[in-house]
Amino acid sequence: MVIFMLYSERLLYLREEKEIKQYDIAKVLGVYKGVYNQYEREYVVMPIKHLNTICNYFNVSLDFIFSLSDKRNYLNNRKEIDKKIMGERLKTLRKKLKLTQLDFAKELKVSRTTITEYERGTNIIATPFLYIICKKYKISADYLLGKID
Repeated sequence: MVIFMLYSERLLYLREEKEIKQYDIAKVLGVYKGVYNQYEREYVVMPIKHLNTICNYFNVSLDFIFSLSDKRNYLNNRKEIDKKIMGERLKTLRKKLKLTQLDFAKELKVSRTTITEYERGTNIIATPFLYIICKKYKISADYLLGKID
């Protein structure tokens, strides 16, 4: 399954707006320029931790990066992802949708164990699944990850 999250356009836009080279962003992320190039072109999915670092660097929201919103940032935006809050919010969303963990896992095409780990706050939601959840259920990525209230 190929998922185009459309963050490549916003990454390029932000980088060009500030007249920054790919090399400079790669250095901020601690990766090689070639790796960043693959992220920016969406040849390789960028991990949430790197997307979050870019959001903090450019002072924009994940929702802006994902093109879920044209609003660049939110008031009282936290810099770090809170896995505990993320897990609670994901579980609340799932229950609001009246889905079992197994049903939710099937919708996302992941294992039930993966959903359990997300809900416990053991692992941060993987980038493609975060995007799918936010797009499908019209929920903010920043809210879901505990970056905003």
